[in-house]
Amino acid sequence: MARSTKRTLVFFVIASLCFGGTYVAAKAGLSYFPPLLFVAFRFDIGALLLLGYVLHRFPRSELLPRTRADIASILAAGVFAIGLANAFIFIGQQFTTSAVSSIMYSLNPILTPVFATVMLADEDISKYGVGGLLLGLGGVALVVNLDPTNIFSGAVVGKAIVLTGAISGALGSILIRSADASLPSTVRTAWAVPVGAVLCHSLSLATGEKAAMVAWTPTALVALGYLGVFSGAIAFIAYFSLLDDIGAIRGNLIFYVVPVVATLGGWILLGETISAWTFAGFLVIFAGFALIGRGPLLAELARVHQSLTERHSGRHPRDG
Repeated sequence: MARSTKRTLVFFVIASLCFGGTYVAAKAGLSYFPPLLFVAFRFDIGALLLLGYVLHRFPRSELLPRTRADIASILAAGVFAIGLANAFIFIGQQFTTSAVSSIMYSLNPILTPVFATVMLADEDISKYGVGGLLLGLGGVALVVNLDPTNIFSGAVVGKAIVLTGAISGALGSILIRSADASLPSTVRTAWAVPVGAVLCHSLSLATGEKAAMVAWTPTALVALGYLGVFSGAIAFIAYFSLLDDIGAIRGNLIFYVVPVVATLGGWILLGETISAWTFAGFLVIFAGFALIGRGPLLAELARVHQSLTERHSGRHPRDG
């Protein structure tokens, strides 16, 4: 196996495992932390680690935002893609399982092209995109298991809150793209995580959460440590390195491995189970993503095939 292929596989596995474990650690820790303060503490730890990493890894010329676009991309990432997205996940997960939360959030890659069509002039949604969106919404309906008798129950409301987190994450990714910043993605994230921390601390104070509400047990410390170090720093580094290596289309496939990791982790560590309807909903959501990604994926495969053909014939792709 080539070195680059091994590197890609390592990043894919690390990002999938770390992000998948987020939902398990969050569920375990919510018994000891108020949700918004829990997210804020997680970002405090992640911010310190990420800032230390980029200071070591990147030259000084690439560390500071220099334009309004750089600042806009940091705010979009910190407020929407990181801060609000995770705040909604942690609030909603008080009422549902690790598996269901991760499946609801896996709608993010389906929502992103919809926002792109509305907000970006160079994007247009195809008939496959419309079909993928409808499939995704159908999958959500299966996961939520709507019933007139339980529509306002805690479980349904919790799933709706997590879905709001997915919407915030998708919106954030489009705002980041529209900003067209020059900062490297990892550097942008290192600045965005502190923004998310400040936002979540502010929301925590505004809702009356206090540090005295935290029960500092060994389980609480392990959960917070995991979220701060593994899903708050290592996962981001692996994920953005993966995107640099193989692009967003294939890199974002991790979001369909994450629910598997979260489901297994919740079952093994927390004794959670997953219903047949939830599993069916996940498959439908995945089918929706596959339909939306059909065009870009086929184009990427055609490009790779052309490159391999030209290389096999002894002609470099840039040759005339």
